[in-house]
Amino acid sequence: MKARVTVTLKNGVLDPQGRAIAGALGALGFAGVGDVRQGKLIEIELAETDPAAAEASLRQMCERLLANTVIENYRVELVA
Repeated sequence: MKARVTVTLKNGVLDPQGRAIAGALGALGFAGVGDVRQGKLIEIELAETDPAAAEASLRQMCERLLANTVIENYRVELVA
């Protein structure tokens, strides 16, 4: 089973990399770019076949390693 985990900064947390991206896009001539928030996408292949168990395992992974839950949100998605 394949899964995607998306980790993003919580609203209100300063995102200097997002600001740098927004600035660079403007410098490259892309007009109309507003606020940019960056994050990370993690793809994981799991041996688990039960979707509920897979999702529970992914949430534990996020809580323990993949996301800093003080400043980041995460979303898990089973894709196949």
